[in-house]
Amino acid sequence: MPLSPEQTAEIEELRSTPQSTLRATVPGMEAHLYKAHDVLDHGFVRVIDYMGDDAAICQAARVSYGKGTKSVQNDAGLIRYLMRHWHSTPFEMCEIKLHVKLPVFVARQWIRHRTANVNEYSARYSILDREFYIPAPEHVNAQSTVNNQGRGG
Repeated sequence: MPLSPEQTAEIEELRSTPQSTLRATVPGMEAHLYKAHDVLDHGFVRVIDYMGDDAAICQAARVSYGKGTKSVQNDAGLIRYLMRHWHSTPFEMCEIKLHVKLPVFVARQWIRHRTANVNEYSARYSILDREFYIPAPEHVNAQSTVNNQGRGG
C-alpha cells in the first residue's frame, strides 16, 4: 500500500517547515519517518512514529535503584551495560510505531513471539486486494528432517 502522490506531497510539505516540540527527537529516527523500506518482493516497513531516546532508557534504568538521572556522558556506558547483561526492561520504555506489509503467515509468527499492540487491515470493513504470497520455486523445499523449524536443502 504505497502512499499516493498527494499523501507524499502533504508529508513533504509538513516536513519542510521545522516544527518545535517539547518531546525528545532522534535524528536517526527522523530520517526514516514515513519512508517505506522495501522487504523482499511485496513487503515494506515504514516508521510512522516513535517515542523515547537514549535518555529515556537511562532514566528508566536509574529509577530502579533510586538514584535518578545522572550525567548524560554516562548514558552510553549504561546502555552498553544494560545490553551486555540482558537488562531489557529499560529498553521497553521506548516505542516505535510501524506500518508493515507482510504475508499473513509471517504476521502470525511475528505476533506469536513478541508482545505487541496490533491493528490489522480488516476484510470485514474493506475490500482486500487480490494479492497472494507465492514463493519463488527456488525458495520451496521440503521440511528438514533434522530441524523441525526449518526447511531441507
